[in-house]
Amino acid sequence: MTELSLTPFELLSTTRAVRKRLDFDRPVDDDVVRRCVDMALQAPSGSNDIKMRFVVIRDPELRKGVGDVYRDCFDMYRQMDGVYAGSLDKGSEEANAQQARVVDSAEYLAQHMGEAPVLVLGCYEGMRVEAYPPGGPSFMGSVLPGMWSFMLAARALGLGTSWTTVHLFQEQRVAELLGIPHDSVQQACLTPLAYTKGTDFKPAARPPADTFIHWDRW
Repeated sequence: MTELSLTPFELLSTTRAVRKRLDFDRPVDDDVVRRCVDMALQAPSGSNDIKMRFVVIRDPELRKGVGDVYRDCFDMYRQMDGVYAGSLDKGSEEANAQQARVVDSAEYLAQHMGEAPVLVLGCYEGMRVEAYPPGGPSFMGSVLPGMWSFMLAARALGLGTSWTTVHLFQEQRVAELLGIPHDSVQQACLTPLAYTKGTDFKPAARPPADTFIHWDRW
């Protein structure tokens, strides 16, 4: 299990959403998945009560089934003007060109999600958000940091991931396919997991930090 030579800030700034550069033909060993989960479990969890769960999908038919759901949900997402990435005006020719590349990449993944050698669902087990709305941030705060740590670990090992939530339009369909108890397990994030074609990823173009900071008051 080879680790890339990345500084902490290189790891943070080059863990990108990888779609077109996923190697669908190279298998991912179970121990690699376990190593990523080991790192995910080091993330914070509310009340020190680990509620995050990982559904690791390796079976080809199940991966295809999840991929079919994802593609159907992406069709729904594509109709959401002002939400769909392809409907957004980023304000400049350069920014819109970058956005177009992102859209093209996302469209590619929508058609090929089920071909990744592994799919991983990050879930919260205990109570569904709609059953206790004030708990939503707390519940997800016990899953999402772990999923991000999983993705950072994957990057450090030469694998790519892509944070997606589009399948949640039909969450129950995925729950039924995978035997997830829908009444007590909240799905939070779906990612492909595959080795990448090359490991030379660059930081994304982002505005300066002060664009987003409100000092002391909004």
